[in-house]
Amino acid sequence: MAASKPTGKRAPATTSADRDSRGQGDELHQLAGGAHPVLTSNQGIPVADNQNSLRQGPRGPTLLEDFLLREKITHFDHERIPERIVHARGSAAHGFFELTRSLGKVTRAKILTEVGVKTPVFTRFSTVAGGAGSVDTPRDVRGFAVKFYTREGNWDLVGNNIPVFFIQDAIKFPDLIHAVKMEPDRAFPQAASAHDTFWDFVSLMPESMHMIMWAMSDRTIPRSLRTIEGFGIHSFRLLDEEGNSTFVKFHWRPKLGLQSTVWDEALKLQAADNDFHRRDLFEAIQRGDFPEWELAVQLFTEEQADGFPFDHLDPTKIIPESLVPLQVIGRMVLDRWPDNFFAETEQVAFCPANVPPGIDFSNDPLLQGRLFSYLDTQLIRLGGPNFNQIPINAPKCPFANHQRDGHMQMQVPKGRVAYDPSSLQEDSPRETPAGFRSHASADDGRKGRTRAESFADHYSQARMFFRSLEKPEQAHLASALVFELSKVETEKVRVRTVSHLRNIDEGLAKRVADGLALGTLPAPAPTATPAQDLPAAPEVRVIGRNKPLLQGRCIGILFDEGSDARVIANLRKSAEKAGASVKLVAPKIGGATLSDGKTQAADGQLAGTPSVVFDAVAVVLSADAGKALAKEAAAVGFVSDAWAHLKAIASDEGAQALLKAARVGNDAGTVEAEDSKAFLAAAATRQWASEPKLRLLA
Repeated sequence: MAASKPTGKRAPATTSADRDSRGQGDELHQLAGGAHPVLTSNQGIPVADNQNSLRQGPRGPTLLEDFLLREKITHFDHERIPERIVHARGSAAHGFFELTRSLGKVTRAKILTEVGVKTPVFTRFSTVAGGAGSVDTPRDVRGFAVKFYTREGNWDLVGNNIPVFFIQDAIKFPDLIHAVKMEPDRAFPQAASAHDTFWDFVSLMPESMHMIMWAMSDRTIPRSLRTIEGFGIHSFRLLDEEGNSTFVKFHWRPKLGLQSTVWDEALKLQAADNDFHRRDLFEAIQRGDFPEWELAVQLFTEEQADGFPFDHLDPTKIIPESLVPLQVIGRMVLDRWPDNFFAETEQVAFCPANVPPGIDFSNDPLLQGRLFSYLDTQLIRLGGPNFNQIPINAPKCPFANHQRDGHMQMQVPKGRVAYDPSSLQEDSPRETPAGFRSHASADDGRKGRTRAESFADHYSQARMFFRSLEKPEQAHLASALVFELSKVETEKVRVRTVSHLRNIDEGLAKRVADGLALGTLPAPAPTATPAQDLPAAPEVRVIGRNKPLLQGRCIGILFDEGSDARVIANLRKSAEKAGASVKLVAPKIGGATLSDGKTQAADGQLAGTPSVVFDAVAVVLSADAGKALAKEAAAVGFVSDAWAHLKAIASDEGAQALLKAARVGNDAGTVEAEDSKAFLAAAATRQWASEPKLRLLA
């Protein structure tokens, strides 16, 4: 007899919407009923709460006995073989970390106490949503994971370029990624959040609204991996010799400052170079322009945390720097590209559970789930329990244990003892009082699937973020919301999202509603905790936090037959002296003969090297070449895109016909090619004041 097809257990035929409820953290609980079957485990066990992990008290640690959490995440972790389910598209480099300021008063971790020691690191940057074959430059969060090969074992600081996350509890991570990934019935869109399932999910999860502000901001369309910040996201603990605890948040700050693209530019970069960020990182290292970041920390006590107007264990919240200032304690320099992409970048395995003695975990429920999930993923992705023996994952300090055999065992352990305690072998490894110890916290509370009431404020920091941005950034964020929601086919999802925006900022909600032609504003979404007006946090901005440097930037010079050799040489010399790299672009890759009669080779051919790959451009042409290129679409696009993307443009007399054809206007960024000083000053920034004249913004 054929087995019947599972249909799921059915609840009584009631309208599920009438029975939906919210928990202590204001999270939505949608109940079975009507056409909605009961949610069960793979063994058919009904699930009473699919929003919260099992914890020892509302703010306590997640419990290993939570078989529903483990089943859900285990299945999710094993969905793709062998590509990473998330963060599949990545680039990485070797380097070192050097401590410049000891934290010996609050931790015994040597990596954070021994000033001047250079510790090897391997750092991987990645997009989140796309597969390994996707492009580098979509609107997306960027992973920022650092493996420190410390003298006390590997420390993996696994975070993102955004300091908060979409969800408060790890049990929701499979749902989040299922929602943002390609829709399962049509397998598109790839590497994009602008579709129904993502916005349906987040519009039903108000805890996501702070992260949505970051995700729709310029932070998620970075100009370079070298100009992004990195964050450990969660609160961790530092433990001293006596076991006393200090909370810590980790921040990476780029030496070059923050830089982002504009949306039209990001779209065109996808067409110009699928590997733009990877190539940029590779070329910077190859020419000795090594990327560098400062490591900074926020340190605070349990007593200080109790006084915060939010819960620091909530991963959807930041600790504003005005409340707990950053302290710079070290620097990281990336100075060597991997020898083999697969062996290193693809096989590297990060896990936030890898910490040396002196660093410990908080009860952040998202972190607690991550401590389990990463190892579980690596067991299947890298073939079994011995993935730690792959060279990129192996510690660089001595290590020994009683773990034996297993798939792909590459070591040859000696001796008859593979257990502890033992007395038969004089050199068998044994524990040490100086090893890793967990903080002895007193987490009172009954075991249960509950969320702390202190997690219920979903809008205050979202409001703080939006209102802290510069005016152009606010316009970009509003326009991004309009773009994304315009791709959503389901009207109720668009309306529901705008209802959340009303709790964040009324002006933002009106701008988005107008951009969507909603007609009337929906009522504000119900909330257990109304938004507070918090002090501004200027550290969340991008504009104003970029450094007026040419270092790390790339300047393109367009030339052709008869171009002025002296002007080109002067621009190139001045730019390179200021720290920029320079690439020469011509209609033909072989170059052209300049005014001095010498042939100048090109670094890029015009049709394949558009201005979007540069931070500023110069156009040096003879009169005849200027007139000829004014009829060439690639040349017109080269100049018009630079103008539309608010970049500095230097030009000589011969280039004027081309600039006129491209409808380039005049602002502080358009200068004469003879004036290299003015050009380089303009090349270090963007002309934000011109943007409202060039495009419609929400």
